[in-house]
Amino acid sequence: MTADPVPDASAVAAAVADAHRREWAFVLAATVRVTRDLDVAEECVQEAFATALTDWRDTGVPSRPGAWLTTVARRRALNVLRHQGVARRSLPLLVEDDLAPDPADDDTGDGTHGYPDDRLRLVVTCCHPALDRPAQVALTLRLLCGLTTAEVARAFLVSEPTMAARLTRAKKKIAVARIPYRVPPPTELPERVDAVLAVVHLLFTTGHTVPAGEELVRRDLVERALQLCRMLRTLLPRDPAVAGLLALLLVTDARRATRTGEDGRLLLLEEQDRSRWDAAAVAEGVALVREALRARPPSRYALQAAIAAVHAEAPTWEATDWAEIVALYGVLGQVWPSPVVALNRAVAVGFASGPAAGLAALDELATEPQLAGYGYLPAARADLLRRLGRLEEARLAYTEALHLTANAVERAFLAGRLAELG
Repeated sequence: MTADPVPDASAVAAAVADAHRREWAFVLAATVRVTRDLDVAEECVQEAFATALTDWRDTGVPSRPGAWLTTVARRRALNVLRHQGVARRSLPLLVEDDLAPDPADDDTGDGTHGYPDDRLRLVVTCCHPALDRPAQVALTLRLLCGLTTAEVARAFLVSEPTMAARLTRAKKKIAVARIPYRVPPPTELPERVDAVLAVVHLLFTTGHTVPAGEELVRRDLVERALQLCRMLRTLLPRDPAVAGLLALLLVTDARRATRTGEDGRLLLLEEQDRSRWDAAAVAEGVALVREALRARPPSRYALQAAIAAVHAEAPTWEATDWAEIVALYGVLGQVWPSPVVALNRAVAVGFASGPAAGLAALDELATEPQLAGYGYLPAARADLLRRLGRLEEARLAYTEALHLTANAVERAFLAGRLAELG
């Protein structure tokens, strides 16, 4: 396997970090095929990345990091299995799948064969009906995306210890229930599709606006979500919820290139150059929205996609049909009651009926426990107060939002707004 010239330690660390973002799901999914044990697979993959930190300093970064990491992780897994005698146990933690042999089972580590199926297989395994919905989503984010427990906890608006306990229970349930590592036949897939869609959606939102870090977007998570959703669309071409989610992802991601300026500053919708939005993605998404909305009742993803489509089809910020957006949020709140939906509706009311009306709707959510540590609540309140000229209250709200925000790009935006108030 060819490699680039030998890099220094900082370059190797950067390459390993980039490989972790891009290749974690591929490597783990391939390693689980060997171990049939999620914990052992995780340990082997983590050791592979640790090994890369030292080996790549001597040999250079390989031309295909994912293939290198997969080979190391799977060889480590085979050694662990031989040492522990796991392969001879009559009841492994993950029973053998019933699929035909897959090229990915060959320990070639070429980084190409079988990966898309392996990732979907890992998602569907984590979304087994034996697990409850929060556990399904959390476990998939942890395993498929390599998110830390703290990152998954932030996505769920719960504490890190709570999420750690949830993940541990989910893994034990997989072991006790002997859940197979396979994509179920078409007759079984519909009963899991809701959980799989929830996972893909949360994966996308986590990448669309990273909860913490220096970047606003993690392209690898966004693109992974899109790939998984397209796989589901192929498997379930007539499922309106799948169509709705794919529409939502396409229309939302169409704005990716315009969400920050050349200086890295966060750009709100009214500041974005709409001529740079991905017109092909918008067109495909809008067509899928129309298809998804034919189902009754419409799925939450179809309604969310319809809201995104209203924004995407408005030629200018001023031409946005805020009344339509408020109405769609109202229907969405009935189909999928959520404090975050109520928050978004209040913001839309602030544009449709004025900041005073939006603030009144927002204040109704002040005691909502799930929003207690949610930075977008004080940020939205701060903007409405600023527009009303209530600057001292706006300062306090912006300060609270800053304390609750860990993304550097969003923090810089909030700090700028706070500075503008004097």
